[in-house]
Amino acid sequence: MSGSPEEDDLAAAWGAALEEDGVAEAAAPPPDATRVLNQAEIDSLLGFENGGGGAAEESGIQRIISSGLVSYERLPMLEIVFDRLVRLMSTTLRNFTSDNVEVSIDSIVSLRFADYLNSIPLPAMLGVTHIEKWDNYGLVVVDSALIYSVVDVLLGGRRGTAAMRIEGRPYTTIERTLVERLIGVVLEDLTAAFEPLCPVRFAFDRLEVNPRFAAISRPSNACVLVRLRVDMEDRGGKLELLLPYATLEPVRELLLQQFMGEKFGRDSIWETHLADELLSTEVALDVVLDEQLAPLSSMLSLKVGDRIALGVAPGAPVRLRCGDIPLFEAELGRQEQRLAVRIAREIARGRQAEG
Repeated sequence: MSGSPEEDDLAAAWGAALEEDGVAEAAAPPPDATRVLNQAEIDSLLGFENGGGGAAEESGIQRIISSGLVSYERLPMLEIVFDRLVRLMSTTLRNFTSDNVEVSIDSIVSLRFADYLNSIPLPAMLGVTHIEKWDNYGLVVVDSALIYSVVDVLLGGRRGTAAMRIEGRPYTTIERTLVERLIGVVLEDLTAAFEPLCPVRFAFDRLEVNPRFAAISRPSNACVLVRLRVDMEDRGGKLELLLPYATLEPVRELLLQQFMGEKFGRDSIWETHLADELLSTEVALDVVLDEQLAPLSSMLSLKVGDRIALGVAPGAPVRLRCGDIPLFEAELGRQEQRLAVRIAREIARGRQAEG
């Protein structure tokens, strides 16, 4: 049954509109589809479109990444202390292991405490040291390669053979004891390295194998990390020293020195000039005959011609003061037409406090 021509035209128009909508929906991606970026768009987003060689402004993502980094002032004297530590350890570890030992510094960096704990390669042993004079803590971390190398050397392992590692088991009592002795030797050398700068003692506190139990500082606190490389011919490993900045705060001014014995803000020429000028400075001395306490009402009622009686006898000693500080006791007299005083004795500091 066919309809009117108007109805046929309207049905044809609706069909065409539905076909156009279907084609558009098929061409458009689904709303939850994830668009994959190409390498050029990734480089542009991360701020690498200039090849990394220019001084262009950092992108937002670069600034977010940089905000997590720790950038602190350098401590020149601390680097000298660690250089001294390397020389001391090279000698003491040779005596400790009876083997040729070479110790070198890999790096000295600043980072946050939580970042370091998360980056410790396990298995490892963490020695906690207590710095008694500074009343704070530090860490000595020995990696597994150095642990097995030290155990192998101390127990008579042959040279030229790699230390045997047995992964997936806890450290034995013998291994913990030997590593504890190693850490004790390192702490003694660290104490000796700091001795020219300030007397301090790094005492061994405890030995941990789980980094969570070696939390000596808050996760966000900044620390100085020194990575040392210990080579014993064909064996060796890494040893790391971690000192929080809060631990070094008591000697921060000493560590900021450029060389040993540097004096901050002191100039001998200026000191000599200042001493000469002080000796030629004029000061005013007051001769005090008597001091009395009186109510304000009596002071306000004074009139011209009133007399104030002094409570001292004739010939009594008077005091010489500079400002509020009494200096001397003197006798009052006359020289020609002027009043004069003759200093009798100096007032001791104990009596100054009483006066």
